[in-house]
Amino acid sequence: MTRLEEDSLGTKEVPADAYYGIQTMRAVENFPISGQVADSAFVWATVAIKKAAAITNMTLGLLDKKIGRVIIAASDEVLSGKLKKHFVVDVFQAGAGTSHNMNVNEALANRALELLGDARGNYKRIHPNDHVNMAQSTNDVFHTAMRLSLLKSYPSLIDTLNGLQAALSSKSHEFKDIIKSGRTHLQDAVPLFLGQEFGSYALIIEKSINKITESAREFNTLGIGGTAVGSGLNTHPDYRRLVMENLTEITGFKLSSSPNLFFSMQSMTDFVSFSSELKNLALELIKICNDLRLLSSGPRTGLAEIKLPPVQPGSSIMPGKVNPVMAEMLNMVCFQVVGYDMTVSMASAAGQL
Repeated sequence: MTRLEEDSLGTKEVPADAYYGIQTMRAVENFPISGQVADSAFVWATVAIKKAAAITNMTLGLLDKKIGRVIIAASDEVLSGKLKKHFVVDVFQAGAGTSHNMNVNEALANRALELLGDARGNYKRIHPNDHVNMAQSTNDVFHTAMRLSLLKSYPSLIDTLNGLQAALSSKSHEFKDIIKSGRTHLQDAVPLFLGQEFGSYALIIEKSINKITESAREFNTLGIGGTAVGSGLNTHPDYRRLVMENLTEITGFKLSSSPNLFFSMQSMTDFVSFSSELKNLALELIKICNDLRLLSSGPRTGLAEIKLPPVQPGSSIMPGKVNPVMAEMLNMVCFQVVGYDMTVSMASAAGQL
């Protein structure tokens, strides 16, 4: 079953049960690239912006309250975790993120229409652009959503790193009286305590936590209200202030408006800095993993100074062999992070004009 929708390029059939609409359908057909859709935190962040905008535009008398209330109700459903399957655009899409923005606009518009008892796709009453996207542009919505989603997501990384740091500190205390050889150039050098070695690992992680946390503070400053190029075209003079207040209340984050919205449209340096700290963490973890692999090598003809917990057999032909698989896996993850950092760097440099 399908329904017929129309946009500036013509008409197209859309699945009848889909909350998304014709522009999303075009993106699905245009970008069958990776099969990976927007992260749930990114959808949450985009919808939070839509809710804040609806509240603001109602307050300013620009959005009919009946329409505004159902847009807010639809937004609340998504913020609570509903309608996940209707956000379907591949992460590799048109550069600015218009397809993602329209996916959210259409999903909220159609759910709002449904709450009013209207048919999906009947945009005469509630339109994805005119109502859900009022006083917004993809250009200020998308990079604001990027910042909000990072603020929502990165604390789970910090929690994990705190656990790692605590575990390494515990081992440092446990191993404080164990004397071993210190090495340079992989050659025996001078003695040290195993606890000192693990204490240095703990401090490495502690410093990484501090640097990542400091870098993330930049994401509290937002460019929402700049619309297409930073001038705030098509917004009420009070929109910028009110939408920031509403976003702060919705997200619970301490947010502030960028002192220069043109700068916020131009520069992605805060993402580059944050990514760089993640890369630095990855490099430190690679070094620690490789140290642990060397220290546990053997057990008969290697260093065998520590024994990593066995978690699975290491070979089909040598069933008694146990490999340092967790350290190897973490290395692979870290290699991926290092690659992502280059991707972020290139994307930041590519925002011409």
